[in-house]
Amino acid sequence: MRCTKTIWVAAARLKFRGWMNKERAEGIGSDTRGRCTCRSTGWTTCRAEGDAPAPAVHFWGEHPATEAEFYAAHGAEGEPSYFSTPEAGARRLFTRAWRPRAPERPRALVFMVHGYGNDVSWTFQSTAVFLARSGFACFAADLPGHGRSHGLRAFVPDLDAAVADLLAFFRAVKAREEHAGLPCFLFGESMGGAICLLIHLRTRPEEWAGAVLVAPMCRISDRIRPPWPLPEILTFVARFAPTAAIVPTADLIEKSVKVPAKRIIAARNPVRYNGRPRLGTVVELLRATDELAKRLGEVSIPFLVVHGSADEVTDPEVSRALYAAAASKDKTIKIYDGMLHSLLFGEPDENIERVRGDILAWLNERCTPPATPWHRDIPVE
Repeated sequence: MRCTKTIWVAAARLKFRGWMNKERAEGIGSDTRGRCTCRSTGWTTCRAEGDAPAPAVHFWGEHPATEAEFYAAHGAEGEPSYFSTPEAGARRLFTRAWRPRAPERPRALVFMVHGYGNDVSWTFQSTAVFLARSGFACFAADLPGHGRSHGLRAFVPDLDAAVADLLAFFRAVKAREEHAGLPCFLFGESMGGAICLLIHLRTRPEEWAGAVLVAPMCRISDRIRPPWPLPEILTFVARFAPTAAIVPTADLIEKSVKVPAKRIIAARNPVRYNGRPRLGTVVELLRATDELAKRLGEVSIPFLVVHGSADEVTDPEVSRALYAAAASKDKTIKIYDGMLHSLLFGEPDENIERVRGDILAWLNERCTPPATPWHRDIPVE
């Protein structure tokens, strides 16, 4: 497909930019100059006034020169914006929307959540553009402490607060008049898959038509979980230095992305967090995934879980455990032999097209519900 094939050209054309210095990487999104916020809705348009625009940096390379041109070339349209949470002490999330090109009306809404250290403006967009040109309106936000959203980079001390922020954004989108009656799906990659399940467990079952979970971090695998007593030590030290970025970890790009040319592209994301995990974030992820592990049997939402058998970042056995334990009557699992963690970007194009095709088929089947409810388990592949 054109969107994935463009990546090969990008590998040769992308150049490192010096404009993204450390201070900007740590504080991006905190400058509010040139942005106009509507207090009644929380939405903020993204525009710069008075300052020269920053050099354009795109995961697909230098051509097309703008996002709008890239979207149009792939049968979609979209735009960035900011969303402010409605409560006192509002927090700002950088958001993006991708839709089928007008006048086509979307068949459903897909609310997408990225993984740890990533954002919604780099290669994550390729899947959203694919779904948009396939008839789905997609919406996503940089998580707190990620990308261009508020907060210290990669510091997520309270995942429940992040879930609440995302829910506020998702519900504001769902409430728009033009979206009335459309099915709503969750879509999460890695840590984003865990967040989707937390959203499901904290909302009414009928609020979501289903969820697509891509290599989800439902539980920290025993294979990579820090051995006792290290979790207890980390928890204790995090009380005094929660923002300390001192937790050793392997190179996630190396372990996630199979194609060498695509590793270069992933590494050149100007807002990706490449430092060591912060103590407070690690402790919170351990807490949240321990909660999920205990509540897998409460999962009742229709879901598709996809995972690579060679994934060393999240464990496919945990996805199998989710499939086995979940109370969902409509559940599907697909384990792809030899694939790594980055199923929708880091694999060869033919593998990506296979995973995309399975996701699209699953969504299409559930946009027009059958006359009778689903009451069957799907065999494990």
